[in-house]
Amino acid sequence: MPKGPTKRRPRTLAKLLDAALEVFADRSFYGASIEEICDRAGYTRGAFYSNFTSKEELFLALFDRHSQQTLEGLAEAVTRAENAADPVMELAEWAGAQAPAERRWQLVSTEFSLLAARAPETAARLAQYEAEVRAGIVRLLELLFRHMGIQPQVDLELVARLAIAVREGGILQSLVEPDALPAGELERQFFPLLLRAVAAQQE
Repeated sequence: MPKGPTKRRPRTLAKLLDAALEVFADRSFYGASIEEICDRAGYTRGAFYSNFTSKEELFLALFDRHSQQTLEGLAEAVTRAENAADPVMELAEWAGAQAPAERRWQLVSTEFSLLAARAPETAARLAQYEAEVRAGIVRLLELLFRHMGIQPQVDLELVARLAIAVREGGILQSLVEPDALPAGELERQFFPLLLRAVAAQQE
């Protein structure tokens, strides 16, 4: 039986996750094998199965790590925005600056989302993770708007969904047309409009 998360050795787990991200991005989720992930990480299949039961479980752990890193980065950006002359632009610039580093992740997460769309059990688990990310974004937006003295009259859950859609769609388009749409350009151009539209509800 696989060990629980509290018994996983952090270094082994981190190397397996790093290797999985590389292999999934290079060869696709379906094309990647557990053996190749283990080889890339420098471990045996035994190390894999002592931590995970399947590639799907490995990906969900990868998604969990990425979500945590994203929310931590966003929390830091919100703190900086609270002290900036233009909080909205500060947050938009942060989002745009992250986009180039997210290109590999977007390849992997998009493919897994398509897999989840055809597998109800996987979809339910992925939806739970995504809901947690949106909840974190909503909490941080509430902090930002409170600092700005604004009480939005729109559902911040929908704002979070729209922001994620713009971000993910922009990264995918920039992968196909990097010269026409540099990574992060949509975030820089449209996140300020989105956030100011929410703020305008009080004017």
